[in-house]
Amino acid sequence: MASGRASTAGASAGLASAGEAGAFAERGLLPELGRVHWRPRVTDRSLTRAGRLWTLSTVAHAVPFLAGAVVLTVLLPVMAPVGLVLVAHAWAIPELYAARGANVLRTREGRSGAAERLSVGLLGDLLDHRRRALHARTSLVLERGELGTWLVGEGGGALVRPGGRRVNCYCVRVTEPGLPSGDRIAHLLLALRTDEPGFATVANLVFSGACWRLRRRLGAGAREALDAAVDDARR
Repeated sequence: MASGRASTAGASAGLASAGEAGAFAERGLLPELGRVHWRPRVTDRSLTRAGRLWTLSTVAHAVPFLAGAVVLTVLLPVMAPVGLVLVAHAWAIPELYAARGANVLRTREGRSGAAERLSVGLLGDLLDHRRRALHARTSLVLERGELGTWLVGEGGGALVRPGGRRVNCYCVRVTEPGLPSGDRIAHLLLALRTDEPGFATVANLVFSGACWRLRRRLGAGAREALDAAVDDARR
């Protein structure tokens, strides 16, 4: 997004034409919306509905395993070990979804050099002191929006909804190769500030669930950033 185009796995169509991009820009919208024109524009209500559907889908996948475990154990106690395997499957399903969400906030380690330091410095110009300090510790940027509180990283963003109970994780990336981390985050941050609902529309939703479930799958730095976002969303 911004000067380095962002793309998602679900948006395989080509970039919007120059005319289409200009038309979107004139309306204060992200040009990338032209690539996912079939998607309804995200709203607060649609996010609430998507969260409920995500929960129902997870329950629908997990309950049959739990029901099978109960039936086997009650009817055939000798099959109790198989029932435990089914319970483990039921437990693993939401955990796997949460792991997908955690990947959005994962950062690449061990990068250094002048370009990396310069990109982080330029990113810092977009942030206040508190957010700069948080990024220095966690490599993630906190941004308050109309839909909730965002954490933006190289691989996308996590949106903590108002109240701090649910988090939506979105996969979106800058495809230009060789960009340092600060530039990648800055591109996504500027796109988010330009058109927050458009950003959530273009990106792919890979997890929606309880903040505590996502937190268990994160490293120490990302957990600190998520805790800060939850605190902000509760205000």
